[in-house]
Amino acid sequence: MMTNHTQTTLPPHMPTLRVMPMPSDANVHGDVFGGWIMAQVDIAGAIPAARRANGRVATIAVNSFLFKQPVFVGDLLSFYADVVKVGNTSITIAVEVYAERNRLQADTVKVTEATLTYVATGEDRKPRQIPPLEAIEAFSAGK
Repeated sequence: MMTNHTQTTLPPHMPTLRVMPMPSDANVHGDVFGGWIMAQVDIAGAIPAARRANGRVATIAVNSFLFKQPVFVGDLLSFYADVVKVGNTSITIAVEVYAERNRLQADTVKVTEATLTYVATGEDRKPRQIPPLEAIEAFSAGK
């Protein structure tokens, strides 16, 4: 069930991903397919998961997924993805999606929110330990 249209503003930090759906991503009425949105959410969630895991990750669960508003061809979608939990081999990511519509009128609505879990994998595609945050920060700093 979709909620009432509630105008909002984009979060103050940079989005993980921005994309505009095209006609091939929609049905004959111009509504973007939910599966297309789900694929983009998965891509957006994998970016911070791979950064935190310092390597390859695979999606193992879609814990929740809520379509709050329809998405239309021509909407500019902004995906915000944040780490919410880190386990031994898994990382849970929260993703929020906002659509900018009628950009001349600055109409922005939250269209989707989801929580996904990724597992860190090695080259053999088997689960591997997630390195401690300190090790990743030291590596990034060139130490």
